[in-house]
Amino acid sequence: MKTALVTGSSRGIGRAAALRLARDGWRLALHYGQSREEALALRGELRSMGCDAEVFQADMADRARIFEMRDEIKAFGEPSLIVCNAGIAHQGLFTDISEPLWHRLLDVNLSGVFYCCQAFAPAMIRRRQGCIVTVSSIWGLCGASCEAAYSAAKAGVIGLTRALAQELGPSGITVNCVAPGVIGTDMCAHLDQAARRDLCSQIPLGRLGTPEDVAGVIAFLASPEASYLTGQVISPGGGIVL
Repeated sequence: MKTALVTGSSRGIGRAAALRLARDGWRLALHYGQSREEALALRGELRSMGCDAEVFQADMADRARIFEMRDEIKAFGEPSLIVCNAGIAHQGLFTDISEPLWHRLLDVNLSGVFYCCQAFAPAMIRRRQGCIVTVSSIWGLCGASCEAAYSAAKAGVIGLTRALAQELGPSGITVNCVAPGVIGTDMCAHLDQAARRDLCSQIPLGRLGTPEDVAGVIAFLASPEASYLTGQVISPGGGIVL
């Protein structure tokens, strides 16, 4: 059975991706940072579906811990798919971003992807087979007011994805990026109804996206049908940026 690692799988896009991949026949290594109870609940749901699943914890800003997690996951199953989804967001004026906050946002959202790929790619290279899907954001493509650090980190994910696609392609590894638009997850929980209506009015399809919308794209990129796609950035965003 094929094994997939989904980082940040306890909720939102990561959770939806894990459920979709389970339906597609993958064994799931479920990473979480702090939300242990949610991760365990997802594990239970997946097991009830007949999916082999286990949870693993790591701070995505901690390179040493990610490499320890890699060794723990090896005993469960060597991943042939890595979904680098874990991330954190912050809204605030650019002039108010402190140095620790700047580093934390880049460490989790960008360095975490780098560490994860560096930990798991060597085994893929040895096997000459593998798939990496990174999760950026529409704001990594066009930037967002009051989300400078987040936008910078997510733009970095896109650059890293394209570079890895060039470097790992000769080893038979595909590396693609999903850049979601405005998705109805916890990151949007602060929006009131008026703000949501305003956002929807700016989206040609007229609605916020769902985690399942993004999970479908991730599942496609992990499928044999996408075996000749690499270095691509696909944005399930309802047309908000064209």
